[in-house]
Amino acid sequence: MTTIVCLTILVYCIMGKDIRSLLEKVKDVDWKGKGEELLEKIKPYAQTVGRTTAKPLLQFYYVMVDESTPTLDKVLIYAAIFYTISPVSLIPSSVYKLLGVLDEGAAILYVYKKVKGRITPEIELKVESILDEWFGTKYELVE
Repeated sequence: MTTIVCLTILVYCIMGKDIRSLLEKVKDVDWKGKGEELLEKIKPYAQTVGRTTAKPLLQFYYVMVDESTPTLDKVLIYAAIFYTISPVSLIPSSVYKLLGVLDEGAAILYVYKKVKGRITPEIELKVESILDEWFGTKYELVE
């Protein structure tokens, strides 16, 4: 139920609709626990999509489990991560190719703009550490 409410809040925020009543339904959620569940799902997804694509999801994860992050930001982050790693999509990429990827991209971009100020140097260090653990420390950027 929490996941559906969070996804609805994300969509409503993107559309500019009122979310107060929905936000009330998730005020007592254990976000640290939800974050741990997501981290377990991020790793196999990351190994499929690669280091660069996994980075914003890990940044989101660390912002989400930070105690100082407001509930709305936690909800949006949870929804964006879940929607990105979930095989279910509003616009399936298997049918609509590029258009099917854009909905996930829009969700990530919207949330990133909302929470980018919360991505501290400490979070960046944690993210790079996890990425090094998952992918190794030697990699090349292709331009």
